[in-house]
Amino acid sequence: MYPEDLKYTAEHEWLKAGEEGPVRVGITDFAQDALGDIVFVQLPEVGTAVRAGDACGELESTKSVSDLFAPVNGTVKAVNEALADQPDLVNTDPYGEGWLIDIEVDDDEEVAALMDADTYKGQLDQS
Repeated sequence: MYPEDLKYTAEHEWLKAGEEGPVRVGITDFAQDALGDIVFVQLPEVGTAVRAGDACGELESTKSVSDLFAPVNGTVKAVNEALADQPDLVNTDPYGEGWLIDIEVDDDEEVAALMDADTYKGQLDQS
């Protein structure tokens, strides 16, 4: 349910770092389940500078509106354009086709400091 190759935040975002280049960001299965059916996604524009912990977008569901928080400092390099017409991809495939943004990270140490899957699962078990 929580892929081992990803990093996680306390705000329920996941981050996948590749060998080089931008990191991919989305919300976890826990977050999409808590939100319910996603009906609209507002993402930052490509080129936007984001700061770790700051809201950089919104996810609107049939239940509520929730902020998307940047997991790291950096610059948005891509957004998932498919979500404009298919916001439900966040529900059906949160770790794949339902990704949200790609960020060029300012400092790779920030990625290393995020939670691994076991730590994230432990946090969920405590709440």
